[in-house]
Amino acid sequence: MDTTTIQSKPQLLRRVFVWQLPVRYYHWINALCILILTGTGFIIGDPPALMSGKEAYANYWFGTTRFIHFVAAYIFLFNFLFRIYWGFAGNHFANWRNFVPTNKKFFQEMWRVIQVDIFMTRKEEEGAIGHNRLAGLIYFIIFMAFAIQCLTGFGLYAAMSDWWFPNLFTWVAPLFGGDFMLRQIHHWAMWLFILFTAVHVYLVFYHDYVEGRGELSSMAGGWKFIEEKFFHKK
Repeated sequence: MDTTTIQSKPQLLRRVFVWQLPVRYYHWINALCILILTGTGFIIGDPPALMSGKEAYANYWFGTTRFIHFVAAYIFLFNFLFRIYWGFAGNHFANWRNFVPTNKKFFQEMWRVIQVDIFMTRKEEEGAIGHNRLAGLIYFIIFMAFAIQCLTGFGLYAAMSDWWFPNLFTWVAPLFGGDFMLRQIHHWAMWLFILFTAVHVYLVFYHDYVEGRGELSSMAGGWKFIEEKFFHKK
């Protein structure tokens, strides 16, 4: 039996520093906060009934769970506010213009990404060094969900806190139609984050395998490896 060896044409790669240290810190702090908030949120939303013969002071696990949820919420909020600031202070790849559709070209490039990644009707890659346009728009939607989650969460917390900061959100519950609707929106947003996380992790591994640009390691070290041909197009 004859065997044929297929050799691919070698590609010249350029090492590009994409994700600055603040962006990487934000990413991993945000991921940890979402993980903690989701786990504790499930318990707070549907607490299990545990029977125990211990004294009441030894069974304060639910209060501890709520405390962890609130601490993670504060970190999540201020980490998110920092990322908004870094959208103006960071480098080109962290800039807010990569996420907000501001012109017709943004949608044209986004459509090309959809044709390549989803419909598979085009073979030519878009060649985005940072986020491609489709990813940028999805992150923009997620950022809006982050804002809603912060508003609804602190809106619920305002009713049970005497501190001045949570009380800044007392107007949120009436705006959304009361605490019941506030809890529903807060819960729905949590499921949006769960769905986004699953798709996000899959696509990171997929693009890392298919493109070989260091997509996965770039969020640890900040560097990507981009084909030289994409720089010649610019």
